Amino acid sequence: MSEKRKTMDELINEANLSGDALTNANDFAKFLECEGMIAGGEHFTVTYNDKNICYLHVGGEDEVPGPWTVWPDGDFSVDTPELTLSESQKEIAWANVNKCGDCGAGCAPGNTGTVFGKQFENLCSATLAFCNPGGETLELVKTILKARKSSL
Repeated sequence: MSEKRKTMDELINEANLSGDALTNANDFAKFLECEGMIAGGEHFTVTYNDKNICYLHVGGEDEVPGPWTVWPDGDFSVDTPELTLSESQKEIAWANVNKCGDCGAGCAPGNTGTVFGKQFENLCSATLAFCNPGGETLELVKTILKARKSSL
């Protein structure tokens, strides 16, 4: 018999998040639900129509991957018809580029790649990592995930 997968609400409650982290994680959980995105599975994969949208971690310290972190799935090398960012949004994305930490995902020692028109060295295969997103950063994450959803 397979073990019941925990919901995002259960993970948030178990992580003992507080303050802005709790408010933002709950806001994100409501966003996923409203968009019809399903969270669960290995590494808490978020899907839409059985296609990966992002990966999610809830719990941990105030550094990646905690207290909660979102790794969007997709190609972020350039703007697309579904996802065109302002310069300030690109700056937020660039500040959240995920450098290879030799975690075992198979990208060590990292790759050279382009993120929204800017080249980076030592990139992880999970190009962007938004750790404890709030405010404009959380809105950007939602924008990226909506674009991913519409591209599927």
